[in-house]
Amino acid sequence: MRISQKKKALEILTILKQLYPNATCSLDYKTPLQLLVATILSAQCTDERVNKVTPALFNRFPDASSFAQAPREEIEILIHSTGFYRNKAKNIQNACLKIVNDFNGNVPQTMPELLSLAGVARKTANVVLAHGFGIIEGVTVDTHVKRLSNRLGLTKKDNPVQIEQDLMKLIPPPEWEIFSISIIYHGRAVCNARKPQCSECTLAHLCTYFKRNS
Repeated sequence: MRISQKKKALEILTILKQLYPNATCSLDYKTPLQLLVATILSAQCTDERVNKVTPALFNRFPDASSFAQAPREEIEILIHSTGFYRNKAKNIQNACLKIVNDFNGNVPQTMPELLSLAGVARKTANVVLAHGFGIIEGVTVDTHVKRLSNRLGLTKKDNPVQIEQDLMKLIPPPEWEIFSISIIYHGRAVCNARKPQCSECTLAHLCTYFKRNS
């Protein structure tokens, strides 16, 4: 008997929460600004690599004002190993300039205001709101969430915003961020991009990809 998409999503969520009861944001940060910067740096880069870069970066630039006034080249040197460093440095500095000029040096706490910052799309905004301020606005869709949501058959979309909209219809709002974080943990541990470990996956019985390829 085929179960509904919503029931399937809730069963997946239940299993994930049991598998990863301590799942949380993997980025190291102390302030909402540090979280914002770290999340921008995490684009197409591992959290592990970002966490190696940010201690020196945050020691040199402790707040939005210092980032805004910094020589761009100095930021680029410190974040070089995260990839796409020129564009990331530009976005970080422009975001901090706007934070200083428009938000009194404080990271804004609403989705529209965060989306007005350079380098910030819904993924970054969701992370900052959820982990920086405890505000759940949506489902964070990174590469792991995108891949697993499609493999599990929770969406057929490719666009992160459309994937987020599909997932928000299936998962209760209070669970949106824990679903994202747990999916990310599972993507790293079991359902990796090139060689998913389907034989070891406790979600296999619910997985469209597994049923199609078994």
